[in-house]
Amino acid sequence: MLRVFAPAKVNLHLHVTGRQGDGYHTLDSLVSFADVGDYVTLTPARDFSFSVEGPFAGSFTAAELDASPQSKNLVVKTAWQLAGLLARELAVDIRLTKNLPFGAGLGGGSADAAACMWGLCQMWNVPLPETHRNTLALQLGRDVPVCLKSQTTIMRGTGEYLLKAPDIPELPVVLAWPAIAADTGKVFSSLQLPGFSEPVPFAATYDIPQVLSDYLALHTRNDLQPASCSLHPPIHKALGLIAAQPGCQLARMSGSGSASFGIFDSEDRAHGAAEAIALAQPGWWVRSAWLNRVSRY
Repeated sequence: MLRVFAPAKVNLHLHVTGRQGDGYHTLDSLVSFADVGDYVTLTPARDFSFSVEGPFAGSFTAAELDASPQSKNLVVKTAWQLAGLLARELAVDIRLTKNLPFGAGLGGGSADAAACMWGLCQMWNVPLPETHRNTLALQLGRDVPVCLKSQTTIMRGTGEYLLKAPDIPELPVVLAWPAIAADTGKVFSSLQLPGFSEPVPFAATYDIPQVLSDYLALHTRNDLQPASCSLHPPIHKALGLIAAQPGCQLARMSGSGSASFGIFDSEDRAHGAAEAIALAQPGWWVRSAWLNRVSRY
């Protein structure tokens, strides 16, 4: 049995840099990963089977629980497509422990697909060539390649360009999801930008969390945040609650929403903030965590 961690993805900034002819927007984003997330457990078996457990297991549709090659679930799609690519028999039981909320902008489905891909290659003891890996990952989802890396990375294009990130410290954070799922397609179609942004220049190293937070606050933003807040007002409320907590250095939405994060000046203050927000909003999903401290597998 192999248990693989699928960490939450957090976009520390996200700029829209252009739009392609196929309708996809190109992005520039500094992506990091938290030490909270889902788990994908793989066990050798006679045949292929798939199951889901965890606090968000009830959010899956019948089509997403289907274990056939026609499944709408990214983990199942990954398993079937990787087995075909590597000419392997898919004799494995896969159990997904779903701890991350849906439609949160935390890359849950992409992280699960990446964990499945990594885990099957380990189980079969087969190194996946980088060209095949990136092609398959992009076919599955635009966030899958960066989730496969699962380390702080600059992501550009539509997810196909992964560049070395600046050296950043471990960051105590709070993640807050206001119990609504954001529709990425609607968010992008609602964008009203005065123009497209240029990629952000970063220094090679940020040793002090406050220095990084100040730079992000001054020079970057999430271009999707205004549209997401307009479509889903609870996101704006979450941002306000995070920013109001003692020790918060930066509050921002991740991805296309609906989860937001706050960088804090200490682990204790991040814990305290998470407790305060959860007490004020008992129906929300709220966690304190560390960014850039992931034990991937």
